[in-house]
Amino acid sequence: MTDKLSEHTKKEPLLTWFGSLLVLACVFLLASIAAAQTERIRFYHSDIKVQDDGTMLVREMIRVVSNGDQIRHGIYRDFPTHYTDRLGNRYVVGFTLVSATRDGAPEESRVENYSNGVRIYLGSEYSLVAPGEHTYSITYTTNRQLGLMKDHDELFWNVTGNGWIFPIDNASALVHLPQRLPFSEVGIGGYTGASGSMAQDFTSRTIGSSFLISAAHPLGPHEGLTILLQWPKGYFRKPTAGQEFFYFAKDNPDAIIAASGLLLIFVYYIIVWLRVGRDPAPGSIMPLYEPPAGFSPSAMRYLVRMGYDDKAFTAAVLDMAVKGFLKIDEGSGMYTLSRTQADGRALTPEERAAVNKLFEGGRVSINLRNENHVAISAAMAALKTWLKMAEQKIYFVTNGRFMIPAIAFSVVVLLGIVSAEGQDKMALAGFMCLWLSVWSIAVFGMLHNVAYLWKSALAGGHLKAGLTASATSATLFSIPFVLGEIFGLGLLAWATSVFIAAVLLMTVLLHILFHQLLKAPTSAGRSVLDKIEGFKMFLGAVDGDRMNRVTPPDHTPEVFEKYLPYALALDVEQAWAEKFSGVLGGAGQTPGSNSGGYSPSWYSGAGWSTLGATGFASSLSGSFSGAIASSSSAPGSSSGGGGSGGGGGGGGGGGW
Repeated sequence: MTDKLSEHTKKEPLLTWFGSLLVLACVFLLASIAAAQTERIRFYHSDIKVQDDGTMLVREMIRVVSNGDQIRHGIYRDFPTHYTDRLGNRYVVGFTLVSATRDGAPEESRVENYSNGVRIYLGSEYSLVAPGEHTYSITYTTNRQLGLMKDHDELFWNVTGNGWIFPIDNASALVHLPQRLPFSEVGIGGYTGASGSMAQDFTSRTIGSSFLISAAHPLGPHEGLTILLQWPKGYFRKPTAGQEFFYFAKDNPDAIIAASGLLLIFVYYIIVWLRVGRDPAPGSIMPLYEPPAGFSPSAMRYLVRMGYDDKAFTAAVLDMAVKGFLKIDEGSGMYTLSRTQADGRALTPEERAAVNKLFEGGRVSINLRNENHVAISAAMAALKTWLKMAEQKIYFVTNGRFMIPAIAFSVVVLLGIVSAEGQDKMALAGFMCLWLSVWSIAVFGMLHNVAYLWKSALAGGHLKAGLTASATSATLFSIPFVLGEIFGLGLLAWATSVFIAAVLLMTVLLHILFHQLLKAPTSAGRSVLDKIEGFKMFLGAVDGDRMNRVTPPDHTPEVFEKYLPYALALDVEQAWAEKFSGVLGGAGQTPGSNSGGYSPSWYSGAGWSTLGATGFASSLSGSFSGAIASSSSAPGSSSGGGGSGGGGGGGGGGGW
């Protein structure tokens, strides 16, 4: 019994070892069978013939192993036809399927638009492919694939594409160039691996007058073979300018729509401007020593500009101060307006409308600071409303109704641009076009305000602390909006092209430009403007200018004060002050006194004594006007050579 047990114990390790070998053999056998049946591409070869005219005839032979998993009805091949240049313009190459076969027999096929190109389906949805190896062949033509560089020409071609979901055991390409090329001067290069790989794991050799390039090792899923052949220039003709434009127009209908829209809008505006926007010819202009009757400084500026700006309000405030209705106090760069005991009978209707809002509720003084923006902006609005009611359609017309068709047509153009985009970017392009149309106008106004504040802060040749702070605040506040404009234009350029983004921006600027150009004075307005121009000649004339026969008023402090608001309204305040600098410097002085000369009773501050007449006038135009502008808005508001996968060809494929 013991001997039998001992014999059984000796046989047990031998049986265990034999069983393990049997299991391993089965595993290896099954693995081999599975490997043999794994769907893959055994052989991928592309035969490329470059024609004399630069077009290409390509035949691709793709031998696959099918087990009914992914490859059921057949295979598909993706071929890109839509590219973009560095400016975002589309570049569309041609593609025409010539034939398709499977195992040497014609194969049913169809071509569908897909993503950035086409997808070629080989096989029928009503039949299944038998498991095993099958050789598919597709032949097609394509054009615009050659790179015509400044110093050489080249074929940069993605043979297999990097989109195949199957591994590729062998990949190669045979390239036939026209016989007229100097084959000894053809450079050969290439890349292998995933998209963007710079690996050059390939072999190359010549076969007669052709070039064979092969991947040195198998390629995994989403890996490919890209080839690069370069030769001297002069063997292929570059498209003419007319052909280039034809290609561009065909490839970029959205750009043509945008450019055509801009051109038509411009032509429309020119026609409208010639018809209703041109100013009547000026009459005889003679120097006048008094302003036109019934026109205050603010009314005069409103007519000259045919619109309102902050300097019109500055001129109104200064005129009220000169008339003794209020006093201007300046200290440490801050201005205060204080009401005097004088009645308002000397004020014009528009000045009374403004002052009623400025000193509403019994207020007797107001600082030109942001916290008082409600009252100051209300006073500005009252002045603007009165001037508009008194002058528009009487002395000038804005012709704003003629902008409506142009703006409506712009919307149609935007819709055309959006409809010409691909489905994947249509929504983004539409949103960006509409958003930027409004955003750009707002940013333009914001930057105009920033420039005005800095001009005011720098008036007189030195920085004013209060205005510098306002200008800095407005600049910092505008930066995110400017960055938003840049980002928006960049996003639009990505969704469309740089060209379309530029055209859209030019369209917005065109509307802004003709919003000003279409304004025109009436006959009555032209007559008043001639008188204003004559009065401006008097205000801006320097000493020594001959002012015809009429005797001008004497140079007295009273005359200087009386017409200073008008000079500021017409932007000649410095020239007006220069004429009186000598007179004002000596006025009020008596022998032996320490008087510094003339000082306006309606102004209190260091501006006059430190700057003199000319500097003081400049300060009123810059610092004082800027303080009004910055205080009228709420704090924080808008006032304040490529690698693997590159080149033509490419794409990929799979089973279906």
